[in-house]
Amino acid sequence: MIPNQCSFCKGILAEGKTEFMVRIGSEIIVIKDVPAYICDQCNESYFTPDSSRKIDTILEAARTGPVCGKPLAAIEVRMEG
Repeated sequence: MIPNQCSFCKGILAEGKTEFMVRIGSEIIVIKDVPAYICDQCNESYFTPDSSRKIDTILEAARTGPVCGKPLAAIEVRMEG
């Protein structure tokens, strides 16, 4: 089933591409150009089952060994207060 409305803000969803970011241990993995349905109001992303399976495959590879990718500079900031 293809979603058409955001469950958070009730905005309209449209096909697009987004990034998926997750921390595994001390590493941050960024998967670019992930097909998704994206809300036109709040930018919430909804992944198709196929996209979710591909994300899971990449993350499982990252958990079990090195992943071939491009190094990425990142800054970690903690929210205080």
